[in-house]
Amino acid sequence: MGKSILIVEDNLQDQKLLVKLLQKEGFVDIHTAETGVDGVFLAEEKHPDLVLIDTKLPGIDGFETCKRIKAIEGLAAKIIIMTGLIETVDAKKAREAGSDNYCAKTRDCKHLLEAISKLT
Repeated sequence: MGKSILIVEDNLQDQKLLVKLLQKEGFVDIHTAETGVDGVFLAEEKHPDLVLIDTKLPGIDGFETCKRIKAIEGLAAKIIIMTGLIETVDAKKAREAGSDNYCAKTRDCKHLLEAISKLT
């Protein structure tokens, strides 16, 4: 696929699951961060094509992380905000943060794969 992906996820089990899933889908250039601040730093450094951000992160939350990544000059990354919560992500808040899509994190990752396919 040739696309570079950054995963900003503090739950290491979910992070590993996402990496495996994306590798299975053919993505090979995958970077991970456990905090929003680290995610912003890696986005500046690696200039990924796609960024997956969890809503609940230590320090700055996923919405603020999204805003900061979108503000990086010269970065054209598509961003998907993910939530592991039972209720759905606040779609308006996700759009206001600058995300290109949002989805619920499920064990089968069906919603995430659909969201990714719409952007790649």
